[in-house]
Amino acid sequence: MNSKRAKIHILLLCFLALLHQSQGQANSYNCSDDRTIYPCRAYAFYRAAAEQDLAAVADLFGVSRLMISRASNLSLAAAISLGDPLLIPLTCTCGGATSNLSYAPTTYQILSGDTFYAVSTYKFHNLTAYPAVEAVNPTLIPTQLQIGVDVTLPIFCQCPRKSSPALITYVFQPSDSYRSIASNFGSDVPSLVSMNGPETKIKHFTTVLVPISRIPPPMMLNRSSVLLPPPPRSTDDHGVVVGLAIGFTIMVVLWVLLLSSLAWKWRAWQGQAQNTAINKKKNKKKKKKMIGSPQPSDEYLTVDISDLLDKYRVFELEELRHATSDFDRLINGSVFKGIINGQVFAIKRMKWDATDELKILQKVNHSNLVKLEGFCIDEENNGCYLVYEYIPNGSLHDWLHSPAMPHKLQWRTRLRIALDLANALQYIHEHTWPRVVHKDIKSTNVLLDATMKAKIANFGLARSGCNAFTTRIIGTQGYVSPEYLSDGLVTTKMDVFAYGVILLELVSGREAVHARGELLWMSVDKVFDKMGVRRDELRLWMDEFLVHMSCSMESVVIVLGIARACLNRDPSKRPSMVDVAYLLSKVDDLRSDFSEEELTVANVEVKAR
Repeated sequence: MNSKRAKIHILLLCFLALLHQSQGQANSYNCSDDRTIYPCRAYAFYRAAAEQDLAAVADLFGVSRLMISRASNLSLAAAISLGDPLLIPLTCTCGGATSNLSYAPTTYQILSGDTFYAVSTYKFHNLTAYPAVEAVNPTLIPTQLQIGVDVTLPIFCQCPRKSSPALITYVFQPSDSYRSIASNFGSDVPSLVSMNGPETKIKHFTTVLVPISRIPPPMMLNRSSVLLPPPPRSTDDHGVVVGLAIGFTIMVVLWVLLLSSLAWKWRAWQGQAQNTAINKKKNKKKKKKMIGSPQPSDEYLTVDISDLLDKYRVFELEELRHATSDFDRLINGSVFKGIINGQVFAIKRMKWDATDELKILQKVNHSNLVKLEGFCIDEENNGCYLVYEYIPNGSLHDWLHSPAMPHKLQWRTRLRIALDLANALQYIHEHTWPRVVHKDIKSTNVLLDATMKAKIANFGLARSGCNAFTTRIIGTQGYVSPEYLSDGLVTTKMDVFAYGVILLELVSGREAVHARGELLWMSVDKVFDKMGVRRDELRLWMDEFLVHMSCSMESVVIVLGIARACLNRDPSKRPSMVDVAYLLSKVDDLRSDFSEEELTVANVEVKAR
């Protein structure tokens, strides 16, 4: 009966949401004037749908089950039912150049019948709204969505002031009031008024921000009383009470018998438990050597492994041996081609601890990043294998510099690759927390799939967190930023610098380092003078194939302008990838010819931020 009432309750809310669809799109949150508070940890209140379990909810929002279970006061093994309340941890960011929205981005793949309105209303329960979805996906046409395309869903959120507690995004229901919300979340009415304005101005099925002082909130500490409609009274109450009393008595008797039977076995059981604990500790130490953290906490190790098991498949070593014909199908370096159940994978052999790379890979999910499918621990050789999706068209470096390629890349294809990379770097720089710095952006780490879509690979040197110094300088000549090479400074701007080098490769068709040792990024200045880009110098410097194809010179000049900004020796003056992605999305294949005496870059404005 309770399940049936819960289903009716959810259906009623959906029906009311449909009636109020014009109201449900009214609100979103603009970025605060104090941009230093972004990104931050925020939360969204979400009710499980009929077909969802905890893993499905975690996949929908792109977070781990462990994070949701902790915030929601649930065990990982707990089953959830229709309408169960969950608290979803979010990384709230500011939209930057493309929008002034404050939101947490999550990637959603369009299915048959999906629209921006349907996805935001029914799948994400009005935690976002279709106008906001359109705003953060400017390149997609809402009426022409292709099945399988990845869409960024902006989950509404806001970062509190530094002295304030965390904020929960909550969808205001017809039965809600500020008083009931404050009671359930351990907040207070004046704080709700301060964050959202008077209650009388709040429309049903729009979001409100709820300030909280603790996680999980009070309503989830006692999950038997969380916002479920009260059951109707009936004349059967007396019978229910009697039945409960009898059941309780029986349970007490059983517990007494159980404890009595176990008492005499206590000494033997205790000895067995101690032996088991010793064995477990040895096993944990062994695992820790393979993929564990260098920190001494076994509890910390267990959490890391549970996150990995939650998200990735664990392969057996023999399975990978069979898939690669005993590691005979070498792609390059230490990467092998493997076929498992008819599906092709790229299998990377690593002879060192891959913990840091795995930790970073489990927190990123973007269509322009090579996807990790699983891993395998090689205990005998103290190493591991990472199993990735297979990218069939090889690296960008081969397509630009290898004579074995079947044809040269058209200018439009190069522009799309540049935009793909910009979107990927924007994601890891702006939409992860702590921010991820790849540290090894180069054309060999850019792979092209069957549709020539670019994907960044190899997070072996990546670092979670930035604005740090290191004394261990590792990188590839020609792509390493000056501040990293001289001072060991690790920031997102070192990735921006390397990206600028790749833009030069796309325009010139030249290697990042010339055979004589000349660096490509240092040679581009000869193309420019005080007035702009001169025709003769540009023609001699750029890829001969592009010159013969008579590609748009205006778009080439814009890309060169962006590249120069990315290559500024002062990292504080380099643009963010948000701005770079925005500018590249506006570049069109404008028609121009070589009859002009001079081409300027005066119309290209790239600001550092």
